Amino acid sequence: MANIPSELLSHQQKVCRLYKRAVRCVEDWFHKTHERRYQIALLRERFDKNKDIKDLKYAKYLLKEGEKEYFSKIHYQPITFAESITGGAYGRECYTPDWALDYWHPLEKAMYPKYFARREQMKDEYLKWYFETYPEEKKKIDNH
Repeated sequence: MANIPSELLSHQQKVCRLYKRAVRCVEDWFHKTHERRYQIALLRERFDKNKDIKDLKYAKYLLKEGEKEYFSKIHYQPITFAESITGGAYGRECYTPDWALDYWHPLEKAMYPKYFARREQMKDEYLKWYFETYPEEKKKIDNH
């Protein structure tokens, strides 16, 4: 089921996506800015040369040949964006639970006095609400 298309793409969208992939491929091969920009300009010229073709059969043929050429020139170790699925930083952001702030040193808490004063007030309000909503929990704690 991996190859079932979730949407239908127009020919124009396919060409645009091929162009973007080809530009990324050029970026993989050419690391100096002036070389990369020159190669991308040549690539754009090749795409622009065929943009006014009205014969859809020939346009599809050119697209197929372009994809073949792209896959033959694809880099063996493409550059990936750090936050993309294949990137090195994907999924690194971690959730820090609120209780971790309870273990801050008092000198650290003193740097943000308003925040921690409001936080303590909110914790007290939450405990009050919780034990009013669930009085049986208060009894369990008192019995232990």
